[in-house]
Amino acid sequence: MLRSSVFLLLLFFASLVCSVTASVSYDHKAIKVNGQRRILISGSIHYPRSTPEMWPDLIQKAKDGGLDVIQTYVFWNGHEPSPGNYYFEDRYDLVKFVKLVQQAGLYVHLRIGPYVCAEWNFG
Repeated sequence: MLRSSVFLLLLFFASLVCSVTASVSYDHKAIKVNGQRRILISGSIHYPRSTPEMWPDLIQKAKDGGLDVIQTYVFWNGHEPSPGNYYFEDRYDLVKFVKLVQQAGLYVHLRIGPYVCAEWNFG
């Protein structure tokens, strides 16, 4: 049951990500996005450490600071507080967070875990 639930969740996120098309390749010198060599600058925003109302401003500040990619963990102990009981609302609304990053014209580096190495208990 758990495997099928996790698979459905990953399938959902894959469909979300596939709604934005980008061709990514490597030419033995650099990453190429849509045919152009790119150096991607990444920074972290850990969505449950702020409120959803704060996310647009945080994302915009990251973009204004020169970031191309927002990296975040998936905080599974918040999303599955007990076995089979999933929670994706409020500070844990990962879909909303990813969509906001997309709307800002940035990429998302989603670290699906299960381990969170970011001073986060039981992550």
